[in-house]
Amino acid sequence: MSLSIPAPSQGNLFKPGYQSLDSEDGAVLRNIEACRAISQTVQTSLGPYGRNKIVINHLQKMILTSDAATILRELDVVHPAAKLLVMASQQQDAEMGDATNLVIILAGELLKKAEELLRIGLKTSDIVQGYEKAQNFAMKVLEVDLEVDRLKELRSQTELSKAIRTVVASKQAGTEDLLASLVSEAVLAVLPKNPANFNVDNVRVVKIMGGSLEQSRVVKGMVFGREPEGTIKKARKAKVGVFSCPIDISQTETKGTVLLKNAQEMLDFTKGEEERLEAAVKELYDSGLRVVVAGSTVGELAQHYLNRFNILVIKILSKFELRRLCRVVGATPLARLGAPMPDEMGSIDVVETTEIGGDRVTVFRQEDSNTITRTATIVLRGATQNHLDDVERAIDDGVNVVKAITKDPRLVPGAGATEIQLIERITAFADKTPGLPQHAIRKYAEAFEVIPRTLAESAGLDATEVLSRLYTAHHRAKESSGSSSSESGEEDGGSASEEEEIYWTTGVDLEGESPSGTLDAADEGILDLMASKNSAIRLASEAARTVLSVDQIIVARQAGGPKPPGPNPNWDED
Repeated sequence: MSLSIPAPSQGNLFKPGYQSLDSEDGAVLRNIEACRAISQTVQTSLGPYGRNKIVINHLQKMILTSDAATILRELDVVHPAAKLLVMASQQQDAEMGDATNLVIILAGELLKKAEELLRIGLKTSDIVQGYEKAQNFAMKVLEVDLEVDRLKELRSQTELSKAIRTVVASKQAGTEDLLASLVSEAVLAVLPKNPANFNVDNVRVVKIMGGSLEQSRVVKGMVFGREPEGTIKKARKAKVGVFSCPIDISQTETKGTVLLKNAQEMLDFTKGEEERLEAAVKELYDSGLRVVVAGSTVGELAQHYLNRFNILVIKILSKFELRRLCRVVGATPLARLGAPMPDEMGSIDVVETTEIGGDRVTVFRQEDSNTITRTATIVLRGATQNHLDDVERAIDDGVNVVKAITKDPRLVPGAGATEIQLIERITAFADKTPGLPQHAIRKYAEAFEVIPRTLAESAGLDATEVLSRLYTAHHRAKESSGSSSSESGEEDGGSASEEEEIYWTTGVDLEGESPSGTLDAADEGILDLMASKNSAIRLASEAARTVLSVDQIIVARQAGGPKPPGPNPNWDED
């Protein structure tokens, strides 16, 4: 009979209510299970034919999108390990604005492969070590060998559209050419002399319901979906004052009763206030202001005097939009009504009201090419608000990618070609690695298969058949590169032969035009940005390694106190 030693209890170590999940409870496997659940949620949304999700958030707002970053932001994920994946995806969104789905799916697949290794007896330390080696090798291969093109001229609309097209196509398949040209036109309108100083906030989006997407256009300037308040609708080369306070008669805090005995007293009653308000507006006029932007209400009497002095006034109730406009015109928002100092005033070249699809909008435009606060607005038209929101997300990704392009203009083949090539290279690296980590390196390579497989499945193709054709094409590339390098020796510095280029850029044909289900991604212009691919692989690998390194989760009891009352469902009943 064996002697059983009781496990140390955590009797009085923690306060009552703590939960502790350690490795004996299979904490690592539980974490992997949670991460795979969130990975499978967004997996079907990958690529141009990815499925949309409807998420109804805690405010009962409906969000319809296939953008992983938006889906995960709206879902309230509570599992600590799954939160790590969500944070990695959000980091990718903040840095690159694209490939957020790739981070989640790849991290989930890496954890799934790690689970297989754990079940056959490998230690997590061996898996983490193997994954780290494989990640370093994958980064090196991506940087050195997989570049197929680079943007030579950032100020060319055709060149810029080439990089933006694939990013937009992954969210809005079918309209990528239209949206890519809109984004590139807007970006070129605001691109500064040094492209590295490009600010994504200078490209705005205004959504106007009605019409079709083809009627969308770029307006050089900042567009607000409302008309000016008064009769003055236009101004040129004008000084601008921005007020965050109400432009009206100041209200007293106390209430009083006034007894009026005759008509003359009634006329005299408001005269003092009228004179004060007129003096305030005249003060604005004398300081040189011809455009007033109000962040709050504009009183009727104030409006009357502003019209008399030919001052254009527009209300902008969003404080974020007000802040952006201040940056465009170079003004300081004032919390008091009065003439601004010369350094608090801004200036604008043109303020005009135009009509877009039956809606009157106001455009603030800086025409001087040297101004660094130039802004371009993409005016989107569409049938439903949900569709417009989704197109806006695609445009947002496209604009963010331009920021990444200014740092690294290199492109790699898309449509799963890069992933298949990485599988080939990392598997060959695993064969040369001694010890237990080689199993982890091989599994790391296999994890990349999830990308082309998901792309093929979402396009309705036979994934197994397409993958076998891709492997065949890339294997032929390996053989031809081996034979070409042995024939050419040192002469051409190991450059790839024409034949090899045709093979190793082979990706999944989502349109289904090719009978084999594959195409040459580089020829078709399906190109991903190397910087975003690099960042996604790095973040996914690090998130997976972090989850695998956790062997215990200790969860404190939630803070006490009664739950806050929810909204009253019968609020509108008498």
